[in-house]
Amino acid sequence: MTESSVALIVLAAGQGSRMQSDLPKVLHRLGGVPLVGHALAAGRTLDPAQVVVVAGHGAPAVTKAVARLDPDARVVLQPEQLGTGHAVAQALPLLEGFDGRVIVLYGDTPFIAAETLAALAAHPADVVVLGFEAADPGRYGRLVVKGDSLDRIVEYKDADEATRRIALCNSGVMAADAGLLRDLVGRLGNDNAAGEYYLTDVVALARADGRSAAVVTCDESETLGINTRAELAAAEAAFQARARQAAMDDGVTLADPATVWFAQDTVIGRDAVVGQNVVFGPGVTVESGAEILPFCHLEGCHVSAGATVGPFARLRPGAELGGDVHVGNFVEIKNSVLAEGVKVGHLTYLGDATVGERTNIGAGTVTCNYDGVGKHRTDIGADAFIGSDTMLVAPVRVGARAMTGSGSVITADVPDNALALGRARQVTKPGLAARLMQALRVAKGKQ
Repeated sequence: MTESSVALIVLAAGQGSRMQSDLPKVLHRLGGVPLVGHALAAGRTLDPAQVVVVAGHGAPAVTKAVARLDPDARVVLQPEQLGTGHAVAQALPLLEGFDGRVIVLYGDTPFIAAETLAALAAHPADVVVLGFEAADPGRYGRLVVKGDSLDRIVEYKDADEATRRIALCNSGVMAADAGLLRDLVGRLGNDNAAGEYYLTDVVALARADGRSAAVVTCDESETLGINTRAELAAAEAAFQARARQAAMDDGVTLADPATVWFAQDTVIGRDAVVGQNVVFGPGVTVESGAEILPFCHLEGCHVSAGATVGPFARLRPGAELGGDVHVGNFVEIKNSVLAEGVKVGHLTYLGDATVGERTNIGAGTVTCNYDGVGKHRTDIGADAFIGSDTMLVAPVRVGARAMTGSGSVITADVPDNALALGRARQVTKPGLAARLMQALRVAKGKQ
């Protein structure tokens, strides 16, 4: 497979009316990312020269999501949804000059494996269709084969009883050389009950021209399309089951697998331990030997080897935990770097901060990083000790080996080795508490 031999067209224009949603169907999330992200990620395993996504319903939102998921992909608009063949026709001008193999994918079909796509790309037939043996063929289009060749695709409504007994079904995914696809798509008609241009008609046109057509098969589970909320929920369950099994196969300990939720891109190293009720959002890497205790939520973060997180901790995007860091219960870390050996035991918020090696952060510490207009950073040096209930008003720096007294509000930089106290002096009045309580009781008795 050469770098320039494959291009992708991802069809993502449908409204998905059965989802009962204002959100375009391909933007509903599976494994923490929009459905279309799964198709893009699978296609990227082929190292395609070009990727074109066809958007229609909710095109601005789809375009924005695609730009975030795959910055190199281009989006083209299908102003009217006139069928799959019409959608491909909108994308082909963006592939002008490309002469390799084009693979057509669907933004609402998230489970097609990389190995299946590689087989489609490598097959020598002029047109290759992805098929599957259905346990219940239902109303799927049937693939009629003769020997090793695909003879035609017959839609269920057009099939006779003998054809309907065929279990080999059409997934809709197709591959063909770019020049041939341009020719065949340009000749599609819409003389059918729906008045649409069907990509499936490409097979009949190719066969009429004496071109070869073939089927590559995959497991039915790969072809699962999402059309309803119930199907989305079933797909999420299937995704999570696969992700959990893959993690355990890779040497990750899951204390209660059914309660751990993964994102599409979660990476967890060998001998890491994950407790019950842990949720991984997108963009998480946990290195080997780290431990995530129960009831944690992680997103967009990196946890180094030997670190422990939780229970009941939240790591937000930009959290970077060095080796042997401890982040304890009810701690939130956002856009902050914690160097090796840092301890943040409990009840703390660190946002937009850098914390040096072996520093201890006391309970109730807050980096006050937002002034109502902009975010500001807090820099804490190595081997510092931040007393409990310290408010660090950013921008501020606490030097190496420095200390803050408990209950302090720190508004100015603290030099290395210094102790900073930012609180009112305690005043003690002997016996006053007892006299006050007695006065209150007397006053209450007179009411």
